[in-house]
Amino acid sequence: MAELKALIFDWDGTLSDSVPRIVQAMHAAADLIGLPRCTDRAVMDIVGLGLPEAIAVLYPDITQALADTLRSAYSGCYIQLEETPSPLFPGVIDALEAFKGTGVKLAVATGKSRRGLQRVLAAHDLEGFFDSTRCADETASKPDPLMLRLILSEVGVEPAQAMMLGDSEFDLRMALAAAVRPVAVSYGAQPREHLLRWKPERCIDDFEEFHGWVMPQLRGQPVTEA
Repeated sequence: MAELKALIFDWDGTLSDSVPRIVQAMHAAADLIGLPRCTDRAVMDIVGLGLPEAIAVLYPDITQALADTLRSAYSGCYIQLEETPSPLFPGVIDALEAFKGTGVKLAVATGKSRRGLQRVLAAHDLEGFFDSTRCADETASKPDPLMLRLILSEVGVEPAQAMMLGDSEFDLRMALAAAVRPVAVSYGAQPREHLLRWKPERCIDDFEEFHGWVMPQLRGQPVTEA
């Protein structure tokens, strides 16, 4: 197996416990403009897509004008809910700092907008922390692999030397399409049984587990099964 030189993270549901607010904001936006609410599960299943793509999945029959209105309403509702930013999952900061200390490249590949990502990075004092970040409004939405290819080009790492950690099938499909090692987390938007259909290298139940599993690989030690 190639030396691991880059760790790429999804944001919502992987680093940040923000999925409940995404669901809440989508429901509030639908109420605001008079659309029927989707189920919680339906909204959770689109986490990871860019917002236009997510709305197209949730409301495939609405006009483009109404989709644009929903998009604006959702953004406003989410920003209001995020006046106090969603917390990072336990162990995330300690793990990221430990990873950075090994010299591995760290990146974020997210369905958030650039403005949204910059807002949460600033709120968590992580501006400038990552070596590369890409957002859905500046490249193709997941599961298109373009986002990962741009990150890998920027940090100078080959696909086989990179790992993508995410909580949705879109993260895993993107990683597979880019020939990047896919790793799933079961604590975010989509359940373990759904994620396992995409055959991730491993499915992680909490971030501290990921920390313990990946650190030996960053030190050049062989991977061992739990």
